Amino acid sequence: MTDDFFRNRLDQMIDLRHPLAVLANRMPWQEIEASLAQRWARQVKAGKKFEDLDLFGPVSAVAGGGVSNAGRPRLPTRLMVALLYLKHAFNESDEDVIQRWGETPTWQYFSGNEYFEHQWPCDPTQLGRFRKALGEEGVEELLARTMEVAVTLKLIAKKELTRVIVDSTVQEKAVAHPTDSKLLETARSKVVEAAKANGIELKQTYAKEGQLLGYKAGRYAHARQFKRMRKVIKRQRTIVGRLQREVARKMTTLSQAIQDTLGQTLGKAKRLVTQTGSRKAVDNRAKLYSWHAPEVECISKGKSRNPYEFGVKVGLAMTLKGNLIVGARSFPGNPYDGHTMHEQIEQSAILMQGLGVKPSVVYADLGYRGVDKDNPDIEIKHRGKDKRLTDEERRLLKRRQAIEPIIGHLKADHRMDRCHLKGSEGDALHAVLCAAGYNIRWLLRMIVKKGLGLLLCLLQVSGLTGLFAKWAEIFGLNRLQNSDQPWALA
Repeated sequence: MTDDFFRNRLDQMIDLRHPLAVLANRMPWQEIEASLAQRWARQVKAGKKFEDLDLFGPVSAVAGGGVSNAGRPRLPTRLMVALLYLKHAFNESDEDVIQRWGETPTWQYFSGNEYFEHQWPCDPTQLGRFRKALGEEGVEELLARTMEVAVTLKLIAKKELTRVIVDSTVQEKAVAHPTDSKLLETARSKVVEAAKANGIELKQTYAKEGQLLGYKAGRYAHARQFKRMRKVIKRQRTIVGRLQREVARKMTTLSQAIQDTLGQTLGKAKRLVTQTGSRKAVDNRAKLYSWHAPEVECISKGKSRNPYEFGVKVGLAMTLKGNLIVGARSFPGNPYDGHTMHEQIEQSAILMQGLGVKPSVVYADLGYRGVDKDNPDIEIKHRGKDKRLTDEERRLLKRRQAIEPIIGHLKADHRMDRCHLKGSEGDALHAVLCAAGYNIRWLLRMIVKKGLGLLLCLLQVSGLTGLFAKWAEIFGLNRLQNSDQPWALA
């Protein structure tokens, strides 16, 4: 192949000292593609058997078997992986990261392009399908590669990976705040919608009354007139129950497949009617907090400003020094924090297999006490063991709270504040990708810091340290170093 004479190459358009360009040349793209290649292999189809005739009589044959080469070729794996990295590193949605990619030369260089393309790399929906095809193991591979790059570039010592901080937080789901009135109105509209879709005529849909009842419930709650509010909610339960019973009577004439589909809708509606009529859980079943996301759980973390959060519990593990995330996973069912320790450390050990190390010392808060027997290979340090800790361990234990601002950055800067992905699998994928995005930004900051350190060493050797300090004061180098744009020093 010859060079394009009418376009400039990206490596001639951008500054190759840009941290993202440096990282693009240091990422193990070939290893990433090789580890993910098995997920793109075409599946072997068994085919369908049918009877045929030949010169010697009837014979059975198979059609549609083997591996099909039909279909559109896949996009480059490096491109799709880079888009996922950039999305969570710079807090962009699927649509925005693709649009911004077509306008940013450094992003295209990071993705493996040789020439600048002022167009979208793919449709936003393809990014979602790629993410689903990766699965939880695939995105964990992306997180593990960021850790390997950090060690390869000597941005963090390998021994630091043996000491980690473990904590948990709540990854909220992108659902409206669940109130009894809103859930019942949603159930009413969904039952009516399902009935109309299957040709069931209802005596009354209560559309106008349902809307007015929703307004009333909100106003009575705002005025703290709870007796009136409960009366309105009782009327809403009556309406939903009436519609549910009517649809159940009239769907007996439909096919079995349609009855099964309608049965799921009516089951959700009945579940909401039952749970809104009782303050406690019925039949030890978890409450339903969202119609479209039944996996959502109500979790209380003891925050006065936000007593209840609706989503899933997420465990995080980061290095004691260096603030590099080495593990992130979701824990459905809202388990006790201490019961998540074993699985969290197991995930971190698996991600570190390529580096030949594993966590041996864990610093945690008091939510993880009482689980030493379940983790015999791990030394767990927390405030409850104060009398058994050495002075050095007490000093290091003060670093445990460093994970709190990291959690804040994950939520504010890397999209962990709200998960828009579907189902429990979406929760798991989103948690790991947020951690991978944080590590990418961490690598960019450390590349700048390492380059600055090399410059200081050269100036110190040449005797110009004082001149550099004055230059830094004039041009605001300290301010740039602490900014959220790591390329400001490049």
